[in-house]
Amino acid sequence: MKNILLIGAGKSSNVLVDYLLTEASENDWMINIVDIDPETVKKKFTTHDRLKISALDIRKQDQLEATIETQTLVISLLPAHMHVPVAEACIKLGKNMITASYVSDEMRALDEAAKKADVLLLNEMGLDPGIDHMSAMQLIHRLKKQGASIDTFESFTGGLLAPESEADNPWQYKFTWNPRNVVLAGQGVSKFLHEGKLKYIPYHRLFHRTEIIHIPPYGYFGGYANRDSLKYQSIYGLEKARTIYRGTLRRPGFSRTWNVFVQLGATDDSYQMDCKGMSYKDFINSFLYFRPKDSVELKLAHYLNLDLDSEVMYKLRWLGIFSNKKVGLEKGTPAQILQKILEDRWTLKEDEKDMIVMWHKFIYKLKDTMHELHSSMVCIGENQRNTAMAKCVGLPLGLAAKLLLSNAVESKGVQLPVLEEIYKPVLRGLEEKGIVFEENEAGELDQSYL
Repeated sequence: MKNILLIGAGKSSNVLVDYLLTEASENDWMINIVDIDPETVKKKFTTHDRLKISALDIRKQDQLEATIETQTLVISLLPAHMHVPVAEACIKLGKNMITASYVSDEMRALDEAAKKADVLLLNEMGLDPGIDHMSAMQLIHRLKKQGASIDTFESFTGGLLAPESEADNPWQYKFTWNPRNVVLAGQGVSKFLHEGKLKYIPYHRLFHRTEIIHIPPYGYFGGYANRDSLKYQSIYGLEKARTIYRGTLRRPGFSRTWNVFVQLGATDDSYQMDCKGMSYKDFINSFLYFRPKDSVELKLAHYLNLDLDSEVMYKLRWLGIFSNKKVGLEKGTPAQILQKILEDRWTLKEDEKDMIVMWHKFIYKLKDTMHELHSSMVCIGENQRNTAMAKCVGLPLGLAAKLLLSNAVESKGVQLPVLEEIYKPVLRGLEEKGIVFEENEAGELDQSYL
């Protein structure tokens, strides 16, 4: 019997565990979930003879190592900053590990040690990062094999509401992954390459700089830049490309309204506020001028030069941020308080569905002719539990686990799913689960493009 250890069981674990259990009997797997709060985890899953759920505090290194020692493979769904101690234990004990998180500098530093231990630490094996890498690399490798020279690569991914669940929501958005990450998204400086020129967007300008993308029949989307598109230039083998841009998708109008919170300072996570007894309205007012005779709505509109009857103000009113409802926290950073407020209206209801949208754009030269190619994927969730987000994060992890347990991957060290031995079978498995990319050749371009 092969033992799969799953550390943590958050929003994206449902589909992953369901997949592993469907494969468990045939492959003789036992799925062992460990979490600091096992009783809550037990409520998420029905009893199964191939599933065990128990307690583990990973801060206790001896317990962590004793648990990992009896396992065949480790999948970590912990927050990104908590992966490294698990990875170090995996190297020490000779166990392969998979995560869905971006590779940190601390994780990357383990590459040599992992190779010496004959261990694979496979990271960025979820949605974004994950499916974006695999689908992009499959196209990049195909184009290069045809003799193409890639000039432009743009890639956008978004977790949104399915069209049938958007009607009564002017933001056309709800949380389908870690709310904290949504609130803190984009902080720092975003950098990318545009027609051979390095471009930088500071956080306070990020949500002003959006691109409109049309993906029939799902409509229009607004994209804003991710933090660092440049680090994937060498990973993707695009050293000769003049444009490399990775971004996040929302519906048009989202970014302009979200920018209100950015400009107020409501997404700041660097200091604590005393918010005992604070209302939603009080929170917004704490960032505005002291004008006791003016309403908070009026002060905000004046502060950011917004019309009271604008679409932006309508979206803000819909969130209830001008109400007297209490925040319900004793203290917290502005970002933590804002997250608590947003969870009121942005929590997915039981019968609501989410949607994942991914879109790649390539401009390439082949036989002295310039071409443009688009590749897109849309996945619709089933309900509040089996969301599109959970599918697109959980299924790649599960398919990768099956690959590793069948000894189908030879690579060792700290790796991303940009290797053909990983992306080819995983993308094939995703297609069987209905996660399919559609390609559209936009045709030949005017040769004056270059």
